[in-house]
Amino acid sequence: MSAYVVLARKYRPRTFAQMVGQEHVVQALSNALQTQRLHHAYLFTGTRGIGKTTVSRILAKSLNCTGPDGTGGITAEPCGVCSACTEIDADRYIDYIELDAASNRSIDEIRDLIERAAYKPGIGRFKVFMIDEAHQLTKDAFNALLKTLEEPPEYLKFVLATTDPDKMLPTVLSRCLQFNLRPMAPATVREHLHRVLGAENVPFDEGSLRLLARAARGSMRDGLSLTDQAIAYGSGRLDEAVVRAMLGSVDRGHARAIVQALAARDGAALLAAVEGLRALGLSAAATLEEVALLLQAMAVEQAVPGALDSEEPDTEDARALATTLAADETQLLYSMVLHGRGELNLMSDEYAAMTMVLLRFLAFPAQGGEGSARVAEAPREARSAPLRAPAPPAMVVSRVVPLPVVPSSPPARPPTPALAAPVAAPEPLRVAEPTPVMQDPAEAALPSQAASPQTADRWDALVRSLCEQGSVTALLREAAMQAGLQGIDDSRTPPVWHLRVEREPLRSAVLADKLAAVIGTAVGHAVQIQFEAGAPADSPARRDAAERQHRQAQAEEIIHNDPVVRELLSQFKTARIVPGSIKPV
Repeated sequence: MSAYVVLARKYRPRTFAQMVGQEHVVQALSNALQTQRLHHAYLFTGTRGIGKTTVSRILAKSLNCTGPDGTGGITAEPCGVCSACTEIDADRYIDYIELDAASNRSIDEIRDLIERAAYKPGIGRFKVFMIDEAHQLTKDAFNALLKTLEEPPEYLKFVLATTDPDKMLPTVLSRCLQFNLRPMAPATVREHLHRVLGAENVPFDEGSLRLLARAARGSMRDGLSLTDQAIAYGSGRLDEAVVRAMLGSVDRGHARAIVQALAARDGAALLAAVEGLRALGLSAAATLEEVALLLQAMAVEQAVPGALDSEEPDTEDARALATTLAADETQLLYSMVLHGRGELNLMSDEYAAMTMVLLRFLAFPAQGGEGSARVAEAPREARSAPLRAPAPPAMVVSRVVPLPVVPSSPPARPPTPALAAPVAAPEPLRVAEPTPVMQDPAEAALPSQAASPQTADRWDALVRSLCEQGSVTALLREAAMQAGLQGIDDSRTPPVWHLRVEREPLRSAVLADKLAAVIGTAVGHAVQIQFEAGAPADSPARRDAAERQHRQAQAEEIIHNDPVVRELLSQFKTARIVPGSIKPV
């Protein structure tokens, strides 16, 4: 009984025509072989299992093929039946030497290789040296190889393969003709697996091939190895459920339930979905990966409607969910999920870590705006109800009103007045209505005035409260910190808050709308934000900078007045305090 040959070896390409996914390399090498424009050194780079060693062997066969009748020459289509072709495929051709640099990386192995290079081919047309994982050679080994690599004998060809070309010496790279082999697209892997399973007469369904192709992560060898494993796991048959169980993949239904709960901001449903995953023992990392893939499809549908492949079974889910989140929220959630995968190993309970990653999205206030269609419209309107306030009487005008006191924890800054303790849940703040004042219409046309110290204090307190509650994103936080409130025009509906910001990127209309929504929720009524260009006289960021300078000055004064330091400076005349070495604690 013959020994079983694994699929990765059985279906390894024997010719350039059999290779898939590397057409750019195949075309270049084929043209070079046909025109006899042969380089003396080739470098193949790329991730694992994409064909570097395979290309090297096919190239060696092309250089040494003699044809079925023994009279052939250099060709781009090796016959596969001559002694050179069969022996290279069997890895016993004396003029094709493969060296694994992972275990033969020292200068001694390279010296031995150089000595063997002095002898002409024994039976072939060319002697081919193939150095795999070439980046693992030592620097001395590389230097020893340089001269021979640059000017080898006419009968000698070098082929280097590496997964990390950045670790190769520039002097080596400059002597080689470099080809970058690309990772395989999932569709390419799936098509190849389809042909292989058809040749093997193994029953399968399309869902199982999609899972295997995605799990291969661009490596055809990994895809074939996983297929071998799946055939054994499924007793000679590939079924989506069986393959999913083998891979530990998460069903798209779980990802869909999580996204639906997040879109509806239903914390209870979200926790129930996580507990369901825990009960099934599914991987948290695999879950977040599946959620990220679903969000990516949603983002594509939101940006270019109809761009998704209608034949894919998950397309309808992505299209339906694309209407439940705004485009910016989809991007925000995708970023959270993507970066959250790296946080899972920081806790012993990966499900708890995953829960925190998902709850992080719920901590951000729901943002309305154009194009943000929602499935759960009623909850959305209920949440945004505090932003709607009855319009004030047309005759009541007050140009500048003080900001409401925002509950927050007391900031640790002397210039900032202490605030009340934070409340358990953010609620719309009750603002006392200003006393009606009749003003001249000409005066009402000039709403923006210089901010008073009290107004600046209240704006600083409001911004810090929003930041501590997590109500603003990083970009919104930066805009609010850099802004200085000049005044409030409450003669318009809604009232217009005039903010002066120096940096132009922070004065966009999108940021103005989002900041208005957040502030409106905090103060209990709708507001409008209008940015003005210019450097504000006072802002939370300027106060932070002033505080840092004050603390730095205090720290330097303490050090300079320290008796021990003064004594050392007096004893050692060359001693000095290095500028910038003093840091406040």
